[in-house]
Amino acid sequence: MEKSVITVRQLNLYVRSLLEGDSRLLNIAVTGEISNLKNHYSSGHLYFTLKDNDASIRCVMFRTFASRIKFKPEDGIQVVLRGRVSVYEKDGQYQFYAEEMSPLGIGDVALQFEQIKARLEAEGLFDPESKRPIPKFPKNIAVITSQTGAAIQDILNILGRRWPLTQIIICPVSVQGELAVPEMLEALERVYNLGLADLIIIGRGGGSVEDLWAFNSETLARKIFESPIPVISAVGHETDFTICDFVADLRAPTPSAAAELAVPDCAEINLKLERFERGLKNSLTAKYELCLSRLEKCLESIYFKKPMDAFVNNNFMQLDHLYEKLCDCGNQQFKRYEDSLASLALRLDGLSPLKVLSRGYAALQKDGEAVYSINDIKPCDIIDLRLRDGSAKCEILEITKEKNDG
Repeated sequence: MEKSVITVRQLNLYVRSLLEGDSRLLNIAVTGEISNLKNHYSSGHLYFTLKDNDASIRCVMFRTFASRIKFKPEDGIQVVLRGRVSVYEKDGQYQFYAEEMSPLGIGDVALQFEQIKARLEAEGLFDPESKRPIPKFPKNIAVITSQTGAAIQDILNILGRRWPLTQIIICPVSVQGELAVPEMLEALERVYNLGLADLIIIGRGGGSVEDLWAFNSETLARKIFESPIPVISAVGHETDFTICDFVADLRAPTPSAAAELAVPDCAEINLKLERFERGLKNSLTAKYELCLSRLEKCLESIYFKKPMDAFVNNNFMQLDHLYEKLCDCGNQQFKRYEDSLASLALRLDGLSPLKVLSRGYAALQKDGEAVYSINDIKPCDIIDLRLRDGSAKCEILEITKEKNDG
């Protein structure tokens, strides 16, 4: 009985040997939904649970295999795992050791693209409000692309034909492979620091998804978003879309289209200038003819041919008219004053003392002052008596006071 006793570790090792001895469990694919994902950044290992509606299993993916994943594992993603089943003898838990991981129903490249796009869009890197306008007449354009590809030749040819005044700063970089992103980041930083360009074109010609993948770099997208000058993204063909297209200020479907969007067409500008010149000439001609017509009328006018007759005679007529108006106004004013004076004379005549004297009354004065009462005189006083037709000096002989009725 004692010989059959084993330790827990021995038991777990035995179960592990059984599981790992089954060839069907050494290379098996399992599908499910990721949950409880833990990313040990220090070690690089991934620990998570794979579950479906009815069951779950613990999973681990060591750093060697996790570094090969092209998308970012997240909780809730349906994936397909390929690996083996074994037991971790320390805690006796059987688990799935994943060696490969791919998203279910969509390629890992496509999922990685959508994850980066969603993350940057949520941060506002694609907002239309952050887009800067492309300068109408750029003086210096920095072109960041491969110096050996067809894209650079197309851009140079179109820029030279459409707007030869533009200076082109060529920044040769790798556009695919491991060096592509670092070289493009360095080129952008160099252009930013120099401050010579007022527009940047970054891109490449067409290719496979893998060939264009450098332009889906999240680091490169953030660098473009930080650009102090407008950026045109021109990657691949018209149907190709990259993360750089969304974050740039303007997306061009092809490098050739980028060159056409970057500068105006000098032929169109010349046509506009010619139309403007014709319009200006026509306007000036019409203005000249109008002024000439007015001048001819002035030369034929009596004011120009006989200025004295025109001005003097006209002024005389105006003077006569004003004189008549002045006389009329004076007569009317004089008549009003005459009527007013007559009215005042009548009123004054009615108040005149001579009128009273003419009715038999007399005015008495003593020493040049009027006598109003018998109290003002006494017997033997000499007074002046004023009558209607003359005056006389009189002596007071006697004074009689009248008795009051009351």
